[in-house]
Amino acid sequence: MENKVIYITGGTKGIGFGIAEILLKNGYFVAISGRRDEDVKRAESQLSEISPNVLGVVSNVKNYNDEENAVKQIIDKFGKLDGVIANAGLGIFKPVDELSAEEWNDMIDTNLTGVFYTLKASVDELKKSEGYYITISSLAGANFFEKGSGYNATKFGVVGFTQAAMIDLRKYNIKVCTIMPGSVATNFNGNVPSEKDAWKIQPEDMGNLVLDILRMNPRVLPSKIEFRATRPDIK
Repeated sequence: MENKVIYITGGTKGIGFGIAEILLKNGYFVAISGRRDEDVKRAESQLSEISPNVLGVVSNVKNYNDEENAVKQIIDKFGKLDGVIANAGLGIFKPVDELSAEEWNDMIDTNLTGVFYTLKASVDELKKSEGYYITISSLAGANFFEKGSGYNATKFGVVGFTQAAMIDLRKYNIKVCTIMPGSVATNFNGNVPSEKDAWKIQPEDMGNLVLDILRMNPRVLPSKIEFRATRPDIK
């Protein structure tokens, strides 16, 4: 670990928060971002109970200048950046004929363009550290479904983007991979996690997977990982 610094977008709740918890418990320095100042402050306060080595920054991944500023704050605080988890995402599920142009663009700008902006803002630091860039896609990036046209488009795009970026950046010893989880017990799409979600992937499961990836020998790269619940039929 050696005090490695990891930046997690969309880290104020759900998958991003779960990853932050696991990394902090295992000695990593962690920066999280979110769009709203109050959410960032709340999450930073909660995570600081695990470790003081946490930084919350306000950033909307749809805004490239925000992501540039987030990386600058991380460097100012910790002096380096060893890994980035591009996790921020949005899902709107409607039949394609009912999906508005605004909803389409909101998903594209957050889920796909945001992933590019986060990489663009951090890639120079990752070249220095020969670090990791991990995107959180979805099984929806390989399997289309009803009412998922916009979401499918973004997540298929994230998988393609990440795999191409992996080829571009491997010569710098940057490790690029995408994780494609199935159903996760989070607040995504208005869900309120409860016992009914016990069969799903939990945020800490995502955190432990990221931890395993970061601990791998740098000569190997799990470039694309499908991650699903063992028994989705048990509910």
